[in-house]
Amino acid sequence: MRLLGVFLLLMVFVVGSNHRETLAQRGGHILYGDVKVDESKVTGVKPISYNLILYSMGGQIVGRQSVSSNGRYRFIDLGNGHYDLVVELENTEIARMRVEIMSPTLKTDYRHDISLEWRSPVGAPAKPASISAEDFYKRSSVNQKLFDKAQAATDKKKHEEAFSFLNQILTADANDFQAWTELGTLNLMQQNLSEAKSAYLRAIEVRPKFFLALMNLGRLHSMQKDFAAAIPVLTQAVEIKPTSADANYYLGEAYLQVKKGSKAVGYLNEALKLEPVARADAHLRLAALYNAAGLKDKAAVEYQEFLKKKPDYPDKKKLEQYIADNKPR
Repeated sequence: MRLLGVFLLLMVFVVGSNHRETLAQRGGHILYGDVKVDESKVTGVKPISYNLILYSMGGQIVGRQSVSSNGRYRFIDLGNGHYDLVVELENTEIARMRVEIMSPTLKTDYRHDISLEWRSPVGAPAKPASISAEDFYKRSSVNQKLFDKAQAATDKKKHEEAFSFLNQILTADANDFQAWTELGTLNLMQQNLSEAKSAYLRAIEVRPKFFLALMNLGRLHSMQKDFAAAIPVLTQAVEIKPTSADANYYLGEAYLQVKKGSKAVGYLNEALKLEPVARADAHLRLAALYNAAGLKDKAAVEYQEFLKKKPDYPDKKKLEQYIADNKPR
């Protein structure tokens, strides 16, 4: 089937952790999401299904499945790691997005929805389908090979090689905001915090609305206990991707740390709404907030909701005792 005379606009809404981790052994995590396709602006032949392929950062296929328009995909039994989720149509890659999964102790469901919209070009000759992606960066073939090598080296913990590859890319093309972000993350892994911050700032300078760089910079500020600096950065991240449970959670946490609990509540509750299980720890933060305010009955409710989602929590008995002592009568 040939699809002629249409352009494809991709918007990807990502919810998940932003830690880089080497692909680990199968760990029971689930990656799933809805593939939503708006075909209202075109007529004629439309795609029946899309192929979704999940790759490890070493380039190995972890899973593959076909998804119908407005269907749902699901990859199961995933370990902690850094993955590429690829959408293909007629054996042609039309989108690639980074997915980061990390939960140190618990099996977690991660949701990543994909929204596609077909558009017809006005006054243009028929041509094969093409794509414009939110965070896509077209680099030279030489730099793309270096970028792939840098990612593979990072995942193999060959950090010096990764630094070398990324610096080669940026020497040739200082506008590669993705490479700047990767360099920032690599420095962060090496505890080079100043260099990491500089790299993230360069990425944002080139692409001010690059969510991953904003998110990572906000997290870095929080790691350094500079929560006042984290708030405006994480606020931008939430504005760009309001469906990110992590961005909402970390912004709420930053507000908690600067004693602005009233602002924290909304973001923490939004994180819970978006990812009830993956961000269940937001219940703990809300409980701490309510307890400090003397609202022990509300704190008890939050602890109760937390234990429903995390029944194997190590301090379960302490929370159960608090609930028994303070639950609403």
